[in-house]
Amino acid sequence: TQMMPYLALAQDDTALQDLLLAVLHRQFDCMARDPYANAFNDGPSGRAHDPDDLCQDPWVWEQKYEVDSLAFPLLLAHRFWTATGRTDHVARTLRTARTVITVWRTEQDHERLSAYRFRRRNGPSSDTLPNAGRGTPVGRTGMTWSGFRPSDDACRYGYNVPANLCAAAALDGVAELSRHAHADELAEDAAQLASELRTAAVRHGTVQHPEFGPVYAYEVDGNGNALLMDDANMPGLLSLPLVANVPTTDPVYLATRRFVLSPANPTWSRGTAAEGIGSPHTPDDHIWPIAIAVRGLTSDVRTERIDALRTLLATDAGTGQMHESFHKDDPSHFTRPWFSWANAMYAELALDIAGLGTRPLWTTPPSASRAPRSRVS
Repeated sequence: TQMMPYLALAQDDTALQDLLLAVLHRQFDCMARDPYANAFNDGPSGRAHDPDDLCQDPWVWEQKYEVDSLAFPLLLAHRFWTATGRTDHVARTLRTARTVITVWRTEQDHERLSAYRFRRRNGPSSDTLPNAGRGTPVGRTGMTWSGFRPSDDACRYGYNVPANLCAAAALDGVAELSRHAHADELAEDAAQLASELRTAAVRHGTVQHPEFGPVYAYEVDGNGNALLMDDANMPGLLSLPLVANVPTTDPVYLATRRFVLSPANPTWSRGTAAEGIGSPHTPDDHIWPIAIAVRGLTSDVRTERIDALRTLLATDAGTGQMHESFHKDDPSHFTRPWFSWANAMYAELALDIAGLGTRPLWTTPPSASRAPRSRVS
């Protein structure tokens, strides 16, 4: 997602296009090496977040399996093609997509088919998986299982609903790329899995809230348990229009939006400096600039988008940088002196307000009948 704002500037800049392609290829190299890992070394150095982790691949820094780690590079590949018309990455994208589909199919039946385990002896409970590293038990729903959230915290329940909807959107893009590359079997496989994930997320991930009506849960387990909250990281429930092809006018999304932007969401807070969504990954009463930017980007009201930008400008504590999070009453109390992901989302929002952003790339779902722009010569 940190690369997405550059797509707004890439159409007439081949050097920038080449940079984005290099990022994509690096991501694809990592995914081919270990699709379950979330962080890699720049070579086989053997460095690791925790040397006692089960994964001993010298290339892997950490093997926290997150669905979004596989979804976002595929989303970027499709949106890059749409924005620039270039196709020199398509063959590699489709090879990677086959690996991803295999993993997501396996994790649809995590209890029976998956060999993935993650155990960490030292640290908080959010840094390891219970049940001998398998995670809390899940029933089969049609969604694909994830061990960890986009924040790197362990999932309480194994089906992260926004991550599944994001995965479905990534597969929509794979299907469209495959059709244009005449890879019809892959197009069919991607479209079928996208349909399964989306249908299951809506069926099993929608719950009745006593105040807001039908809303998306953040996580479910297929055994009747649901976690009602949102996390500022992406993909989250608030960001569904950005990352999951969910219209901003969708009734369940609108109800979910009202829920996550209210005190009913345990990660939401309001203070004298700002209000917004935080994360269990950071201290209580801390708001994430990413979530403020996402609130603006997913609003159909221009004044709300401008208010979000003004809030970001007013809460950088004079550093000229976006932070991971800041205290709701005092922005000078923040986590991380700079956070490139938050900086990228600030840029995305500013470009969007100026009419120069990537909105056309995420408000128009993939379609087999839509041709990309011509390649820049």
